[in-house]
Amino acid sequence: MTNTQDVREQVRARYAEAAVAVGRGRSNSELNEGLQVVDDGCGTGSCCGAGDTEVDESFGAVLYSTADQDELPAEAVAASLGCGNPTAVAALQPGERVLDLGSGGGIDVLLSARRVGESGFAYGVDMTDEMLELARANAARAGATNVEFLRGTIEDVPLPDASVDVVISNCVINLSVDKPQVIAEMYRVLVPGGRIGISDVVAEDHLTPEDRAERGSYVGCIAGALSRSEYVEGLAAAGFVDAEVEFTHEAVPGMHGAIIRATKPTG
Repeated sequence: MTNTQDVREQVRARYAEAAVAVGRGRSNSELNEGLQVVDDGCGTGSCCGAGDTEVDESFGAVLYSTADQDELPAEAVAASLGCGNPTAVAALQPGERVLDLGSGGGIDVLLSARRVGESGFAYGVDMTDEMLELARANAARAGATNVEFLRGTIEDVPLPDASVDVVISNCVINLSVDKPQVIAEMYRVLVPGGRIGISDVVAEDHLTPEDRAERGSYVGCIAGALSRSEYVEGLAAAGFVDAEVEFTHEAVPGMHGAIIRATKPTG
């Protein structure tokens, strides 16, 4: 394997492991307990975390309101491994078409589907067969008919140009091996005037890539995180305007759960 292939396979394996664990009855708190295990920086059954750092308030279902959790099947909540609540960030409106990059067990797709209503639609893209199976089962449990889960990578989204109004993602872009391509794909699939509302781990600008790697693994959503300036510059390079990165809570020293917003110009 090349290094890129190796990283992608590690990410896929972690998501698969988490999906299988949920299918066996593991709760979200049980999945996230593994975040404090010192192994490869990503605890058993979890996709995000920072090794032996205390991160129990930084990842998972705890970042969703009780009302949001109560709306969904328990399996969708259990599979939540993100660092925020992008459906709240994106201010979704009835009738909008939404795409969730790295949709996992489907929590954000299902919440999006409720917010956009029957006149809207929510897509999820994931590369992990086990997560796709779990997400589709969760959609069936929720009775959601305005959703579709697609197999693919976030670097090569299986949707046509200008097909969605909003792109969301929850702690997944930091895991990509080609972030400029992910940003380009978000721009491509958005309609003119469309927007992104993303939750991700973002580093303070003074931290070098080596500093970030010392704080946690790539698979643990830490080593591969962009800095605030890198995010803003990458969005601008792709053509987005009004890009902003807002830190919300510290995940590990110098690195934060963050909200990223930007708009595709109408021209």
